[in-house]
Amino acid sequence: MNDLEFAALLVSRLCHDLVSPVGAVMNGLEVLEDERDPELRADALKLVESSAAQAAARLKFARLAFGAAGSAAAALDLNEIGRIIEGLLKGGKAELVWQAASVNWPKDWAKLLMNAALLVADSLPRGGQVVVTTSSDPGAPAFQIRGSGPAVRMLDDVAKAARGEASEPVDSRTIQPLLAHKLARALNAGLTLTWTDTEIEAAAG
Repeated sequence: MNDLEFAALLVSRLCHDLVSPVGAVMNGLEVLEDERDPELRADALKLVESSAAQAAARLKFARLAFGAAGSAAAALDLNEIGRIIEGLLKGGKAELVWQAASVNWPKDWAKLLMNAALLVADSLPRGGQVVVTTSSDPGAPAFQIRGSGPAVRMLDDVAKAARGEASEPVDSRTIQPLLAHKLARALNAGLTLTWTDTEIEAAAG
């Protein structure tokens, strides 16, 4: 897979993540245009507001986790990273418990943390908790992300992509775990992913 194909698949993943909230915004606007009942209009306005906030949170997350925001040598505040991940999960089934140190990390380490957190959250289809802890030494980044819930679902092709063993063809579902692997390999971070029926852990460093 060349760089253009890799970028195209990341864009496909982003579009997939945005289709639902943007579609909900459009549906809410249609109701506001046609409906005269005050209660129904109020419900439609709430739908527009919540869906627009969700779309904005997903874009903010993707800008850092998938994109090239900031300079190559930028250091990112983990407190801000926590707020971005919390915004991404808000309104969903998984709850974030942020126990990271108040330090700045190199940008690619922060990107790896965000992608690992997304992998864990995506593995909790029935909800649960995502607990993030990190090292306190900004010169030696390391993290553990533990997810727990009534059911953990880790698809085989997703797990293989996270280990760098993705089968061809890679698609919009497996491109994000493959990105996590590429980040970890570039950082020599030793990303590991282990799980049972009710718990999952991603760790690096």
